[in-house]
Amino acid sequence: MPERSYNGLRLALALAKVEGTNVRVFLMGDAIGCAKRDQKTSDGYYNLERMIKGLTAKAIPVSVCGTCMDARGYTEAELTDGVHRSSMVELSAWTLDCERVLVF
Repeated sequence: MPERSYNGLRLALALAKVEGTNVRVFLMGDAIGCAKRDQKTSDGYYNLERMIKGLTAKAIPVSVCGTCMDARGYTEAELTDGVHRSSMVELSAWTLDCERVLVF
C-alpha cells in the first residue's frame, strides 16, 4: 500500500481525537486494500487494517467504493469488520455535507 494511504489514515485517526470533529473515510482505487481483512505484516511495518479498526472503534464511518471492489475482485466478506461497501451516491452526499474534503 502506498505511504499516502498510511498518512491519510494517520491524519484521520488524529482528527478523530479532536472533540467536535466529524470524520468520514471513503476508500477508492487501490486504497480499498487498506480495508482488507486479516492483513499480515512483518514486524516493524504498519498494518493498515489495524488503523481502519482504530477508526471504526471510534464510530468513524469507513466506506469502500463498490465499483473499485468489483474491478479488483474484492468481495464484501474480504472487508474488515466495521467497513461497508458503498457507492458514489454516498460519497456525493458526504461531500455536499462537509466543510472540507481531503484527498490522499
